Amino acid sequence: MPDRPETWAWLFAWLEHNWPAIYSGGLAFFIAALRIIYGGGNLRRVALEAPLCGFLAMATSHGIELLGIPASTAPFFGGAIGLLGVEGTRAAAKRFFERKVETL
Repeated sequence: MPDRPETWAWLFAWLEHNWPAIYSGGLAFFIAALRIIYGGGNLRRVALEAPLCGFLAMATSHGIELLGIPASTAPFFGGAIGLLGVEGTRAAAKRFFERKVETL
């Protein structure tokens, strides 16, 4: 571990700046894992889908500001992504973007 105080200050500043995305990804990961286990899924599915949900939530949390939604709502979207899963999130995103393309 680094012993220089400025390294710790940089790390804490980075964590503070990216906390909504980290929290969103972790929340999606754990909700997806618990959903799969509760639904009777196997360990392979947990190992594949839960990280995918976490990474998808982290990516979404950085993109929601482009849609005019505050970054503080990222944990909500992370929880929703974890609950819907990768396939549900993909279907919802596909419907959203098809509707946007039709209006153009």
